[in-house]
Amino acid sequence: MQGGNPALAPEVETVAELRELYRAAEARAARLRLLSTTGRQLAMAEAVTIEPIMQGCADRIAYFLGQRGGAVLAPGAAGLPIPAPGSEGRILAILAVEGLAGLEDISDPEDREAVRLQLEMMGATIDRITRERELQEREARLEFVVGRLFSAQEEERRRVSHELHDGVAQTATALARLLEGADSAASRPKLAGIARDLVGELRAVIRGLRPTILDDLGLEAGLRALADALEAEGYRVDVTISSDVAQWPGHIETALYRVAQEALSNIRKHAGGPCAVTLELSARREVAAPFLRIADQGQGARAGGSADRLHFGVDVMRERMASIGGALEWRAAPGGGVTVLATFPKVA
Repeated sequence: MQGGNPALAPEVETVAELRELYRAAEARAARLRLLSTTGRQLAMAEAVTIEPIMQGCADRIAYFLGQRGGAVLAPGAAGLPIPAPGSEGRILAILAVEGLAGLEDISDPEDREAVRLQLEMMGATIDRITRERELQEREARLEFVVGRLFSAQEEERRRVSHELHDGVAQTATALARLLEGADSAASRPKLAGIARDLVGELRAVIRGLRPTILDDLGLEAGLRALADALEAEGYRVDVTISSDVAQWPGHIETALYRVAQEALSNIRKHAGGPCAVTLELSARREVAAPFLRIADQGQGARAGGSADRLHFGVDVMRERMASIGGALEWRAAPGGGVTVLATFPKVA
Protein backbone atom coordinates (compact mmCIF):
# COMPACT_ATOMS: atom_id res chain seq x y z
CA MET A 1 0.00 0.00 0.00
CA GLN A 2 2.76 2.37 0.89
CA GLY A 3 4.43 1.62 -2.39
CA GLY A 4 1.21 2.36 -4.33
CA ASN A 5 0.34 5.77 -2.84
CA PRO A 6 3.28 7.69 -4.33
CA ALA A 7 2.39 6.32 -7.75
CA LEU A 8 -1.13 7.80 -7.55
CA ALA A 9 -0.03 11.37 -6.76
CA PRO A 10 1.33 12.21 -10.22
CA GLU A 11 -1.87 10.88 -11.79
CA VAL A 12 -4.08 13.04 -9.51
CA GLU A 13 -1.95 16.08 -10.24
CA THR A 14 -2.19 15.34 -13.95
CA VAL A 15 -6.00 15.13 -13.84
CA ALA A 16 -6.20 18.41 -11.91
CA GLU A 17 -3.88 20.07 -14.40
CA LEU A 18 -5.91 18.73 -17.30
CA ARG A 19 -9.10 20.04 -15.76
CA GLU A 20 -7.45 23.43 -15.23
CA LEU A 21 -6.17 23.46 -18.78
CA TYR A 22 -9.63 22.50 -20.02
CA ARG A 23 -11.26 25.33 -18.07
CA ALA A 24 -8.64 27.75 -19.38
CA ALA A 25 -9.23 26.56 -22.94
CA GLU A 26 -12.99 26.94 -22.48
CA ALA A 27 -12.47 30.46 -21.15
CA ARG A 28 -10.26 31.39 -24.11
CA ALA A 29 -12.81 29.92 -26.52
CA ALA A 30 -15.55 31.95 -24.83
CA ARG A 31 -13.47 35.12 -25.19
CA LEU A 32 -12.82 34.37 -28.86
CA ARG A 33 -16.52 33.71 -29.49
CA LEU A 34 -17.38 36.96 -27.74
CA LEU A 35 -14.95 38.98 -29.85
CA SER A 36 -15.67 37.24 -33.16
CA THR A 37 -19.46 37.44 -32.80
CA THR A 38 -19.30 41.06 -31.71
CA GLY A 39 -16.88 42.01 -34.46
CA ARG A 40 -19.02 40.35 -37.13
CA GLN A 41 -22.21 42.08 -36.03
CA LEU A 42 -20.58 45.49 -35.54
CA ALA A 43 -19.07 45.29 -39.03
CA MET A 44 -22.59 44.91 -40.47
CA ALA A 45 -24.09 47.72 -38.37
CA GLU A 46 -25.83 50.55 -40.18
CA ALA A 47 -27.60 53.69 -38.99
CA VAL A 48 -30.96 51.93 -38.82
CA THR A 49 -29.61 48.83 -36.99
CA ILE A 50 -26.99 50.32 -34.68
CA GLU A 51 -29.22 50.49 -31.59
CA PRO A 52 -30.30 46.80 -31.47
CA ILE A 53 -26.78 45.68 -32.33
CA MET A 54 -25.34 47.78 -29.49
CA GLN A 55 -27.92 46.35 -27.11
CA GLY A 56 -26.95 42.85 -28.23
CA CYS A 57 -23.30 43.63 -27.54
CA ALA A 58 -24.17 44.95 -24.07
CA ASP A 59 -26.14 41.82 -23.21
CA ARG A 60 -23.41 39.56 -24.56
CA ILE A 61 -20.76 41.20 -22.36
CA ALA A 62 -23.06 40.99 -19.36
CA TYR A 63 -23.70 37.26 -19.93
CA PHE A 64 -19.98 36.69 -20.40
CA LEU A 65 -19.35 38.28 -17.00
CA GLY A 66 -22.14 36.33 -15.34
CA GLN A 67 -24.73 39.11 -15.20
CA ARG A 68 -28.32 39.15 -16.46
CA GLY A 69 -28.00 41.96 -18.99
CA GLY A 70 -26.49 45.29 -19.89
CA ALA A 71 -27.43 48.64 -21.39
CA VAL A 72 -25.74 51.31 -23.51
CA LEU A 73 -26.22 54.73 -21.94
CA ALA A 74 -25.19 58.30 -22.74
CA PRO A 75 -21.81 59.62 -21.51
CA GLY A 76 -21.86 60.68 -17.87
CA ALA A 77 -23.66 57.62 -16.55
CA ALA A 78 -21.98 55.07 -14.28
CA GLY A 79 -20.41 52.05 -15.94
CA LEU A 80 -17.75 51.01 -18.43
CA PRO A 81 -16.70 53.82 -20.80
CA ILE A 82 -16.99 53.18 -24.54
CA PRO A 83 -14.12 55.23 -26.01
CA ALA A 84 -13.81 56.96 -29.38
CA PRO A 85 -11.07 55.75 -31.72
CA GLY A 86 -7.71 57.43 -31.22
CA SER A 87 -5.94 58.76 -28.18
CA GLU A 88 -7.95 61.91 -27.44
CA GLY A 89 -9.87 60.18 -24.65
CA ARG A 90 -13.39 61.04 -25.81
CA ILE A 91 -16.18 58.91 -24.36
CA LEU A 92 -19.00 58.14 -26.81
CA ALA A 93 -21.24 56.08 -24.53
CA ILE A 94 -21.34 54.03 -21.34
CA LEU A 95 -21.88 50.28 -20.98
CA ALA A 96 -23.85 49.69 -17.79
CA VAL A 97 -23.53 46.23 -16.26
CA GLU A 98 -24.71 45.52 -12.74
CA GLY A 99 -21.87 45.43 -10.24
CA LEU A 100 -19.28 46.98 -12.56
CA ALA A 101 -18.16 50.59 -12.15
CA GLY A 102 -15.02 50.16 -14.27
CA LEU A 103 -12.80 47.65 -16.02
CA GLU A 104 -10.78 47.20 -12.82
CA ASP A 105 -13.82 45.46 -11.27
CA ILE A 106 -13.26 42.50 -13.63
CA SER A 107 -10.91 40.25 -11.65
CA ASP A 108 -9.61 38.03 -14.46
CA PRO A 109 -6.97 39.91 -16.50
CA GLU A 110 -7.78 38.05 -19.72
CA ASP A 111 -11.52 38.68 -19.30
CA ARG A 112 -10.75 42.33 -18.61
CA GLU A 113 -8.71 42.58 -21.81
CA ALA A 114 -11.44 40.88 -23.85
CA VAL A 115 -14.06 43.32 -22.57
CA ARG A 116 -11.73 46.27 -23.22
CA LEU A 117 -11.27 45.15 -26.82
CA GLN A 118 -15.01 44.81 -27.27
CA LEU A 119 -15.62 48.30 -25.85
CA GLU A 120 -13.10 49.69 -28.35
CA MET A 121 -14.87 47.91 -31.21
CA MET A 122 -18.19 49.33 -30.07
CA GLY A 123 -16.68 52.82 -29.89
CA ALA A 124 -15.25 52.50 -33.38
CA THR A 125 -18.65 51.45 -34.71
CA ILE A 126 -20.48 54.31 -32.98
CA ASP A 127 -17.95 56.76 -34.42
CA ARG A 128 -18.31 55.29 -37.92
CA ILE A 129 -22.12 55.46 -37.84
CA THR A 130 -22.01 59.03 -36.49
CA ARG A 131 -19.73 60.12 -39.33
CA GLU A 132 -21.92 58.39 -41.90
CA ARG A 133 -25.01 60.13 -40.52
CA GLU A 134 -23.28 63.51 -40.62
CA LEU A 135 -22.24 62.89 -44.21
CA GLN A 136 -25.78 61.88 -45.18
CA GLU A 137 -27.20 64.96 -43.45
CA ARG A 138 -24.72 67.23 -45.25
CA GLU A 139 -25.60 65.64 -48.57
CA ALA A 140 -29.31 66.06 -47.84
CA ARG A 141 -28.83 69.71 -46.89
CA LEU A 142 -26.74 70.30 -50.00
CA GLU A 143 -29.37 68.64 -52.18
CA PHE A 144 -32.07 70.80 -50.57
CA VAL A 145 -30.07 74.01 -51.01
CA VAL A 146 -29.26 73.23 -54.64
CA GLY A 147 -32.90 72.43 -55.33
CA ARG A 148 -34.07 75.64 -53.71
CA LEU A 149 -31.44 77.65 -55.55
CA PHE A 150 -32.72 76.24 -58.84
CA SER A 151 -36.24 77.22 -57.75
CA ALA A 152 -35.01 80.72 -56.91
CA GLN A 153 -33.34 80.97 -60.31
CA GLU A 154 -36.56 79.95 -62.02
CA GLU A 155 -38.47 82.49 -59.93
CA GLU A 156 -35.97 85.18 -60.94
CA ARG A 157 -36.31 84.22 -64.60
CA ARG A 158 -40.09 84.48 -64.36
CA ARG A 159 -39.80 87.88 -62.72
CA VAL A 160 -37.47 89.19 -65.42
CA SER A 161 -39.69 87.70 -68.11
CA HIS A 162 -42.76 89.46 -66.70
CA GLU A 163 -40.91 92.76 -66.36
CA LEU A 164 -39.67 92.57 -69.93
CA HIS A 165 -43.08 91.56 -71.25
CA ASP A 166 -45.24 93.94 -69.23
CA GLY A 167 -42.88 96.91 -69.26
CA VAL A 168 -40.06 97.03 -71.75
CA ALA A 169 -41.77 95.10 -74.55
CA GLN A 170 -44.95 97.17 -74.40
CA THR A 171 -43.05 100.45 -74.25
CA ALA A 172 -40.89 99.38 -77.19
CA THR A 173 -44.02 98.38 -79.16
CA ALA A 174 -45.63 101.74 -78.51
CA LEU A 175 -42.47 103.52 -79.57
CA ALA A 176 -42.24 101.49 -82.78
CA ARG A 177 -45.86 102.30 -83.72
CA LEU A 178 -45.35 105.99 -83.08
CA LEU A 179 -42.20 105.97 -85.18
CA GLU A 180 -44.09 104.32 -88.03
CA GLY A 181 -46.76 107.01 -87.94
CA ALA A 182 -44.55 109.99 -87.17
CA ASP A 183 -44.65 112.58 -89.94
CA SER A 184 -43.77 115.84 -88.24
CA ALA A 185 -41.29 117.37 -85.83
CA ALA A 186 -44.14 117.88 -83.35
CA SER A 187 -44.08 114.21 -82.40
CA ARG A 188 -40.36 114.18 -81.55
CA PRO A 189 -40.72 115.28 -77.87
CA LYS A 190 -43.25 112.54 -77.24
CA LEU A 191 -41.03 109.97 -78.93
CA ALA A 192 -38.04 111.13 -76.90
CA GLY A 193 -40.03 110.77 -73.68
CA ILE A 194 -41.06 107.24 -74.54
CA ALA A 195 -37.45 106.39 -75.43
CA ARG A 196 -36.26 107.72 -72.06
CA ASP A 197 -38.89 105.61 -70.27
CA LEU A 198 -37.74 102.59 -72.22
CA VAL A 199 -34.12 103.16 -71.19
CA GLY A 200 -35.21 103.58 -67.57
CA GLU A 201 -37.15 100.32 -67.62
CA LEU A 202 -34.21 98.47 -69.13
CA ARG A 203 -31.88 99.83 -66.46
CA ALA A 204 -34.32 98.77 -63.76
CA VAL A 205 -34.32 95.22 -65.13
CA ILE A 206 -30.53 95.22 -65.31
CA ARG A 207 -30.28 96.44 -61.70
CA GLY A 208 -32.57 93.61 -60.68
CA LEU A 209 -30.27 91.07 -62.28
CA ARG A 210 -27.06 92.45 -60.75
CA PRO A 211 -26.88 95.46 -58.43
CA THR A 212 -24.18 97.56 -60.07
CA ILE A 213 -23.85 99.67 -56.92
CA LEU A 214 -21.98 96.75 -55.31
CA ASP A 215 -19.37 96.82 -58.06
CA ASP A 216 -19.10 100.60 -58.05
CA LEU A 217 -19.39 101.58 -54.37
CA GLY A 218 -19.51 98.40 -52.27
CA LEU A 219 -21.88 96.77 -49.79
CA GLU A 220 -22.30 99.70 -47.40
CA ALA A 221 -23.45 102.03 -50.17
CA GLY A 222 -25.77 99.30 -51.47
CA LEU A 223 -27.42 98.81 -48.08
CA ARG A 224 -27.82 102.55 -47.57
CA ALA A 225 -29.38 102.86 -51.03
CA LEU A 226 -31.94 100.17 -50.10
CA ALA A 227 -32.69 102.02 -46.86
CA ASP A 228 -33.04 105.35 -48.67
CA ALA A 229 -35.52 103.82 -51.11
CA LEU A 230 -37.61 102.55 -48.18
CA GLU A 231 -37.45 105.93 -46.44
CA ALA A 232 -38.70 107.58 -49.61
CA GLU A 233 -41.89 105.56 -49.16
CA GLY A 234 -42.49 106.96 -45.67
CA TYR A 235 -40.69 104.40 -43.48
CA ARG A 236 -38.34 105.53 -40.68
CA VAL A 237 -35.13 103.61 -41.24
CA ASP A 238 -32.25 103.59 -38.75
CA VAL A 239 -29.05 102.35 -40.42
CA THR A 240 -25.98 101.28 -38.40
CA ILE A 241 -23.02 99.86 -40.32
CA SER A 242 -19.97 98.90 -38.26
CA SER A 243 -17.31 97.28 -40.43
CA ASP A 244 -13.53 97.43 -40.82
CA VAL A 245 -13.64 95.84 -44.25
CA ALA A 246 -13.92 98.22 -47.18
CA GLN A 247 -14.05 95.59 -49.92
CA TRP A 248 -15.36 92.08 -49.33
CA PRO A 249 -15.47 89.15 -51.76
CA GLY A 250 -18.24 89.59 -54.29
CA HIS A 251 -20.20 86.48 -53.33
CA ILE A 252 -20.47 87.63 -49.70
CA GLU A 253 -21.52 91.17 -50.62
CA THR A 254 -24.10 89.86 -53.07
CA ALA A 255 -25.57 87.39 -50.55
CA LEU A 256 -25.92 90.03 -47.82
CA TYR A 257 -27.32 92.60 -50.24
CA ARG A 258 -29.92 90.15 -51.55
CA VAL A 259 -30.94 89.18 -48.02
CA ALA A 260 -31.41 92.85 -47.12
CA GLN A 261 -33.29 93.44 -50.38
CA GLU A 262 -35.68 90.53 -49.73
CA ALA A 263 -36.17 91.48 -46.08
CA LEU A 264 -37.06 95.09 -46.95
CA SER A 265 -39.34 93.87 -49.73
CA ASN A 266 -41.18 91.70 -47.19
CA ILE A 267 -41.55 94.73 -44.92
CA ARG A 268 -43.25 96.62 -47.75
CA LYS A 269 -45.66 93.73 -48.32
CA HIS A 270 -46.41 92.58 -44.78
CA ALA A 271 -45.70 95.38 -42.26
CA GLY A 272 -49.04 97.05 -42.92
CA GLY A 273 -47.68 100.44 -43.96
CA PRO A 274 -44.81 102.77 -43.00
CA CYS A 275 -43.20 101.95 -39.65
CA ALA A 276 -39.87 102.08 -37.85
CA VAL A 277 -37.19 99.84 -39.38
CA THR A 278 -33.68 98.99 -38.13
CA LEU A 279 -30.88 97.85 -40.43
CA GLU A 280 -27.63 96.91 -38.70
CA LEU A 281 -24.43 95.40 -40.10
CA SER A 282 -21.80 94.50 -37.51
CA ALA A 283 -18.60 92.98 -38.81
CA ARG A 284 -15.64 94.49 -36.97
CA ARG A 285 -12.64 92.25 -36.47
CA GLU A 286 -13.24 92.02 -32.71
CA VAL A 287 -16.80 90.79 -33.26
CA ALA A 288 -16.94 87.02 -32.79
CA ALA A 289 -19.95 86.47 -35.07
CA PRO A 290 -20.58 89.08 -37.78
CA PHE A 291 -24.25 89.69 -38.50
CA LEU A 292 -26.78 91.59 -40.55
CA ARG A 293 -30.00 92.36 -38.67
CA ILE A 294 -33.14 93.88 -40.14
CA ALA A 295 -36.13 94.46 -37.87
CA ASP A 296 -39.42 96.31 -38.25
CA GLN A 297 -42.12 97.42 -35.84
CA GLY A 298 -44.98 96.80 -38.21
CA GLN A 299 -47.95 94.47 -37.95
CA GLY A 300 -45.87 91.38 -38.64
CA ALA A 301 -46.40 88.67 -41.24
CA ARG A 302 -50.07 88.57 -42.16
CA ALA A 303 -51.89 85.36 -42.98
CA GLY A 304 -53.47 85.07 -46.37
CA GLY A 305 -52.65 84.53 -49.97
CA SER A 306 -49.14 85.93 -49.66
CA ALA A 307 -48.04 83.48 -46.95
CA ASP A 308 -46.51 81.00 -49.42
CA ARG A 309 -44.60 83.77 -51.13
CA LEU A 310 -43.34 85.02 -47.76
CA HIS A 311 -42.09 81.56 -46.75
CA PHE A 312 -40.48 81.12 -50.15
CA GLY A 313 -38.64 84.43 -49.68
CA VAL A 314 -37.42 83.36 -46.24
CA ASP A 315 -36.18 80.05 -47.67
CA VAL A 316 -34.31 81.89 -50.40
CA MET A 317 -32.65 84.14 -47.80
CA ARG A 318 -31.60 81.07 -45.80
CA GLU A 319 -30.17 79.47 -48.92
CA ARG A 320 -28.17 82.57 -49.78
CA MET A 321 -26.62 82.59 -46.30
CA ALA A 322 -25.95 78.84 -46.41
CA SER A 323 -24.09 79.34 -49.70
CA ILE A 324 -21.50 81.51 -47.89
CA GLY A 325 -21.31 79.32 -44.79
CA GLY A 326 -23.73 81.41 -42.76
CA ALA A 327 -27.22 81.03 -41.30
CA LEU A 328 -30.45 82.99 -41.08
CA GLU A 329 -33.13 83.29 -38.42
CA TRP A 330 -36.60 84.73 -39.10
CA ARG A 331 -38.63 85.68 -36.02
CA ALA A 332 -42.09 87.23 -35.82
CA ALA A 333 -42.91 88.92 -32.50
CA PRO A 334 -46.32 88.10 -30.94
CA GLY A 335 -47.32 91.77 -30.88
CA GLY A 336 -46.17 92.49 -34.40
CA GLY A 337 -42.89 93.11 -36.11
CA VAL A 338 -40.39 90.79 -37.73
CA THR A 339 -36.65 90.36 -37.20
CA VAL A 340 -34.30 88.85 -39.77
CA LEU A 341 -30.87 87.93 -38.40
CA ALA A 342 -28.20 86.76 -40.85
CA THR A 343 -24.91 85.52 -39.39
CA PHE A 344 -21.84 84.68 -41.46
CA PRO A 345 -18.15 83.76 -41.02
CA LYS A 346 -15.55 86.43 -40.46
CA VAL A 347 -14.14 87.97 -43.62
CA ALA A 348 -10.34 87.99 -43.60
